[in-house]
Formats: sequence, C-alpha cells, structure tokens
Amino acid sequence: MDRTERTRPSTRQRLLAVCTATVLAVPGLAALSSAARAADADLVRNGGFEAGLDGWTCTAGAVVNSPVRSGGSALRATPAGNDYAQCSQTVTVKPDSQYTLAGYVRGSYVYLGASGTGTTDVSTWTQSAPDWQQLGTTFRTGPSTTRVTLYTHGWYGTGAYYADDVSLVGPGADQGQPPASPTGLAAGAVTSSTVALSWSPVTGATGYAVYRDGVKVQTATGTSTTVSGLAPSTAYAFQVTAVNDAGESAKSATVTATTSTGSGGSTGHALVGYLHASFANGSGYTRMSDVPDSWDIIDLAFGEPTSTTSGDIRFTRCPVTECPTVESDADFKAAIKAKQAAGKKVLISIGGQNGQVQLTTTAARDTFVSSVSKIIDTYGLDGLDIDFEGHSLSLDAADTNFRSPTTPVIVNLISALKTLKAKYGSAFVLTMAPETFFVQLGYQYYGTGKWGGQDPRAGAYLPVIYALSDDLTLLHVQDYNSGSIMGLDNQYHSMGGADFHIAMTDMLLTGFPVAGDANNVFPPLRPDQVAIGMPASTNAGNGYVAPSEVTKTLDCLTRKTNCGSYTTHGTWPGLRGLMTWSINWDRYGSWEFQRTFDGYFG
Repeated sequence: MDRTERTRPSTRQRLLAVCTATVLAVPGLAALSSAARAADADLVRNGGFEAGLDGWTCTAGAVVNSPVRSGGSALRATPAGNDYAQCSQTVTVKPDSQYTLAGYVRGSYVYLGASGTGTTDVSTWTQSAPDWQQLGTTFRTGPSTTRVTLYTHGWYGTGAYYADDVSLVGPGADQGQPPASPTGLAAGAVTSSTVALSWSPVTGATGYAVYRDGVKVQTATGTSTTVSGLAPSTAYAFQVTAVNDAGESAKSATVTATTSTGSGGSTGHALVGYLHASFANGSGYTRMSDVPDSWDIIDLAFGEPTSTTSGDIRFTRCPVTECPTVESDADFKAAIKAKQAAGKKVLISIGGQNGQVQLTTTAARDTFVSSVSKIIDTYGLDGLDIDFEGHSLSLDAADTNFRSPTTPVIVNLISALKTLKAKYGSAFVLTMAPETFFVQLGYQYYGTGKWGGQDPRAGAYLPVIYALSDDLTLLHVQDYNSGSIMGLDNQYHSMGGADFHIAMTDMLLTGFPVAGDANNVFPPLRPDQVAIGMPASTNAGNGYVAPSEVTKTLDCLTRKTNCGSYTTHGTWPGLRGLMTWSINWDRYGSWEFQRTFDGYFG
C-alpha cells in the first residue's frame, strides 16, 4: 500500500495485511532470527527507546514509561489531522543482503515497514492490538543499496499507538572508523550577525558539523561555512567535527570571534512595555501618543478569549466610562502609525492573568488564527505577544519530550503561531511572556508522568519556545510573581534581588537539562532574543527590584562585573534588554524603570 495515500486501506488490503502480520508474529519469525548467521547483528539504534527518541525522527512521538514491552520505556505516538505520527530511522546496510525487521506494537492500525530497500519495499500492520503484538517482515537489499529507512506509524483518527523493541537483524556494514578531528579552524569575515569559518579537509569525511558555544548549530559538506543569526557585539566560541557513516570525530580546537556592533554602532537593545489598552486600574489610563520614545516594543494588553476553549480572541478598547481620557479609535490608530514611523513596534498581547486560552481542537486553532489576524489587520499592528498564564498551557502525562510535543493545546498553539508567521512574513514580530514556572522550572520538572506528579504546567512553554525558536523575536520571561526557582548552580533563588534575574537569564542563554536529564538539553537562545521581565514598581507585582539591582543584573550578564553569588556561564553584551509590567505603572512611578534603562544603555 502507498503510505502517502490519504485514505484508509480497503477491506481486502486490511485482510491481506492481517494475514501477513499473523504469519510473521508466530514462532516462525523467531526461528528465522535464531537461524541468522553469526555475523548478523541488530542494526537499529535505540530500538527499545530507552534513550528517549535518540536515533529516531518522529512527526509526533514521545517516550513513555507505561505501557512498555521490556525495559523502562516505549514509544507513544498520536496521529492528528493529516499526520499519521510516523517515527523513522535510517540505518546502514550491506548491498544484496537478507534482513529481518521486527518490533512490538499496541493500538489500532499500527504499521511497521522499510523503504529504500533497492528491491521491494515492505510493510506489515495490525488492525487491532490491545496488548503487545509482534510484527515482522523480511527483505533483501538491492545490489547498490547501502541505507534503508525503517518506520512505524499509525493511521488517521485512530488514536495513540505504542511501539517497543524494534530490531533489524542482518549483516552489518563495514563502516570503518570515524574520521579524524578537523584542524586549521579559523574565523574569517565578521558582521553584526554572522561569522565566516573555514578549516582543513579531513580524509574520509563525508560532511562536517559546526558547534557554537558547545551546541551543534549547522552542518556543511565542504570546508567552509558562515554561521548566521548571531547577536551584535557578542563573543562566540566555535568548534567543528568531521562526520562519516561510522560516526563523528572529536571536536576541533576552539576559535573565538566577536560580532560587530552593527550599523551606527547600535547594539539593538530594546525596552519592552505593556500598555493597558483595554482596561484601567490604579495606574490610570495612558494614551498611545503619550508613551515616551524610550519604549521600543509596546504590547497592547490584552486580547482576550470569548470563552476558554473557543480560540476566538477579541480586543476591546477601554470604555470611556472606565477611562475618561481614552482617545478615539481614529486617534489611537494614528498614534500607532506614528510610533511605527519612529521605528517602534506595536503588538497585540493575548491572554494575561484573566484571559485563559486553551486551543484544545484544530477548530479552536483555526479560529484563533482568524480572530487574531482580524485584530492585527484592524489596527495595523506589527505582530503578536503570547502571554498565556494560569492553566492555558498544561502538559499531558505522556508528553515528556519537548522536541516532539503531543499535548493538543501545545501542538495547536505551535501550529497557529507558525501559520500567523507564514501569513505575515519575516517582518512579523513574535514575542512571549511566560512565567518562570512555565520555563525555568522545566530544569527540575517537565510533565507529570515521569517526575512524581508535579504540576503539569511546569516547563509547559518549552515545546512552544523550541518549535518557534527560529521565528521568535523575543522571549521576556516574567521574573516576578514567582516562587523560588532552582538555577544551574542547583541552588534555589528567590525574587527581590539581582541574583534571581541573573540566574534565570543565565539558564536561557546557556541552555539547561530538562528535568535534570543530561541527555535532554534545552538549547540556548540567542542573546538578541532575550529580555528580562521585571515589574515597574512595587504596585505592579511581587518581585520588584530597585534600580541599583537592575544595574547589577545588567552588569553581570553583559560585562561579567558586579556579580553576586551566582556565577554565570558566559558574557552576553548583545542581551536584548528589559521588559516591564507596565508602561502605565512606570508612568505612575515617575518613569523610574524607563530612566534606569535609558541611563544604562544610553
């Protein structure tokens, strides 16, 4: 059957496949495997999923602890929409050789197969497996076939399936040894956002991997490349490895390079603030035209849902009965255009403390996209800020891999944001304002199924940030209204001083193991993607710090001076800046927050 076909298999196809699966699931398969030659080996990497999804590429999959067929882990994947949740792995094989593919599955309409065999691609499946059922098939490689892709997948609308103990038994290919480590790594031309690298060729290498500050960022087929997406005025450390079918070499010696300051000497520092556009409180109403020029990104607070799960977002400006000085719609739109003409960005912020948004269905996702688009188009805005709080984002118990989320509210939010980014193009500004609970707490806990029933919101933003890291303009975590959070020094840090902001920001710029798993590291964000969220005054929220503590925070992170008890893992002159709740509260406090920013960054 063609696996790309978008229809359910016919009754005849299902009956034939069930017969095939039944034959291959009985002792004959075991006998075939036991008769394998002594030189045969199991070529599947991590076939029992004990190392997470290492070695596998999944469109929608996660590793779970129950049910499992053996060991402590198994794969759980859930088809959704037009995706049948395929997980695949490409292995190196010998030409013109016999192989036996086997695996255990649970669920309805679960498939196991191999493609790229060079002869006849094979697959087998089960219509229903309420308990673990073995599937298996055999194939012979073509005369020039050296790589075969194995896969397992479910079918549309049939619910989650499970897989475990996948194996491919047959002759192992003579892969030789990994290549030697590259030498001669050097930095060439440098701009405010790019560094050119070159190195000497390595005998036997089929490609190269480039590491930035210890994290693999791209690959190259030749002996030179340009690393892009860097922050201005920032020092980076680069290494290169050589790769072939046998593996990856040790890393090369390190070369460092510092990006330039950019045009006009500007480092691109930004001040971000929320403007109370739909309500009034003790801070008073501030007209758009009265927002000082110091504010580079202005978030309109808030667009809110008509119901928690509808996805329908509405933005209603503060009524004159509540805000007597509110400007007309025409004046409001004109003020937005004036800000944009001055180089400022104006966004609609969705959510807030009272705006619970849960995109539980694809219909809600689509409604979210259309209703947010209407707000953006009506007011001519530059983009969107996601300020989901409360229980808007909460992980399912089985959702334990931030790289491949399965929780519907998270999957649908990612899809919606990618759709909006694609609709408006590269100029679309996307920011996020999660609380520390949703981000940094993922260092200790992520999900509920694996770490003792912790709150399912712990780290729940991580899949969203990871999936949109290439599209994300700015992440400004709310370092306030927060409990104590553990930093990378494994010490708890509390609000009220510079150390808390330094520790929380260092985690974002360094990367951190999720739930303490050293093999599952959340990658660092670029410094130009990170701003530090602080309340503007004691009236604005718990966690206010005095201007002197703001200065200590910035000194430590951008210059590595004036640090306290926390030792950072780097220095980031290109740190984007500060975010505050809110412009209104800062005005109420005689613009103390704005003056601190202006005084520091000039």
